[in-house]
Amino acid sequence: MEIWCHCGAYDSAPENTLTSFQLAADMGAYGVELDIQLTRDGEVVVIHDETVDRTSSGSGYVKDFTLSEIKKLNLNKYDISSLSHIEIPTLAEVLELLKPTQLKINIEFKTGVFEYEGIEAKALNIAMQNNMTDRIVWSSFNHYSVQELKQLEREAEIALLCAGEVFVTGEQCEKMGAAALHPNINQIHYSKLVKECHSRGIKVRAWTINNLHELQLAKSLNIDGIFTNSIGLVRGKPS
Repeated sequence: MEIWCHCGAYDSAPENTLTSFQLAADMGAYGVELDIQLTRDGEVVVIHDETVDRTSSGSGYVKDFTLSEIKKLNLNKYDISSLSHIEIPTLAEVLELLKPTQLKINIEFKTGVFEYEGIEAKALNIAMQNNMTDRIVWSSFNHYSVQELKQLEREAEIALLCAGEVFVTGEQCEKMGAAALHPNINQIHYSKLVKECHSRGIKVRAWTINNLHELQLAKSLNIDGIFTNSIGLVRGKPS
């Protein structure tokens, strides 16, 4: 079963940073998941929230910062790392870091709140410049974003994210050309979901699985992969 580190080594380094991705690579994870948004000057940066408040020393929307402004913020807000200052990385910087590794990379378009017009083409261009398109899975809760990506690159691997009471079926994935469904862990309790996806050749990777009980559930359902915040699951020593 594939074990993907959510935002890198989430519980051992500031999330979505070069430090967290390097640690995930060192641990031998199958892959890493990261989130992308656009700055005011159109640069693709890696950060989870639409605002910088929770994870950095600053305050405000990502879209309102230029790249040079957002780079001044410190992501070591909670002193997780021994480094005094950790920057918000660009997608290009992350791919350059991970290029020598064997890691697969799940890039999530954070386009559910703001559209970030053109982000799909910009991100794809960065991936192509690094010759890494064959190692990337593109995902989003905004299925228009992954549909746009698929139209730009027919061979791209896309996945549909879903959560809450809104289920996405294997049939819907198939119609959109999605290779995988990424449901919240609560949704995989619905017995038909995994079976129906697998019957159509659609992979299922669940999020976010952080303990032994959840891991055992995922294994019992024969899902293809999990996203985790727990460094222990990657090391084979779950909590």
